[in-house]
Amino acid sequence: MKEANYKNILVEQDGPIGIVTLNRPKVLNALSHELMDELVTALEAFDQDDSIRVMIITGSERAFAAGADIGEMSDETTISIMLKDRFATWDKVRRVKKPIIAAVSGYALGGGCELVMTCDIIVASESAQFGQPEINIGVIPGAGGTQRLTRIVGKHKAMEMILTGRPITAQEAYHYGLVVKVVPVELYLEEAKNLAQEIAKKSPVALKLAKEAVLKTYDASISEGLEFERKNFYMLFSSEDQKEGMKAFLEKRQPTFSGR
Repeated sequence: MKEANYKNILVEQDGPIGIVTLNRPKVLNALSHELMDELVTALEAFDQDDSIRVMIITGSERAFAAGADIGEMSDETTISIMLKDRFATWDKVRRVKKPIIAAVSGYALGGGCELVMTCDIIVASESAQFGQPEINIGVIPGAGGTQRLTRIVGKHKAMEMILTGRPITAQEAYHYGLVVKVVPVELYLEEAKNLAQEIAKKSPVALKLAKEAVLKTYDASISEGLEFERKNFYMLFSSEDQKEGMKAFLEKRQPTFSGR
């Protein structure tokens, strides 16, 4: 796919840095299937480009990504969503060999938070909010949220965030080790670029092997957890609560859950 054909992202190169900007402003960069496909295409192209040493994924000041595209999922069944296997796209992001920095401002919720956690380093603006609000629409995180968030912030904080759906601030995210730096809104992308420039000066081979080694420890048993999470996510598409939760979201009203 050529850059001119991208509909949902903007792609640019700044010296040794490849930058992908999520670009669906009307829906706060909701992560549609098409957007995720384009993102993976761009990241894989950067991964094969010897002039690129580091990548940055970012959004707008208002939103990195406010979540998945609920309109695409609301009518799915357990079987239909399992057969589509859309999470295979997320796995491809995780397999990118070069370092990826997330530059986050505004909302990073649901799938947006999960995409952030798939990256290697996270820089946040003071306005950033991180959360997994899937419980509010009758489902659970399905792209790694229950696994990665727990490993980063610990069991009890992850439980609070996932069971209540409440987000945390940028400063809280820093406190819990989710982000490495919090800066004013006007500086978050510049800060990410500065960090990327510093990393880009290192040996490209060493960078790849260092990332691989860190992930080997981090992901030692995550595959099993991801598979378990995914099955539970799929199962919820057989529930009345999932249908009601997503319908209420699209109709901009509070859901009435029945526990069925």
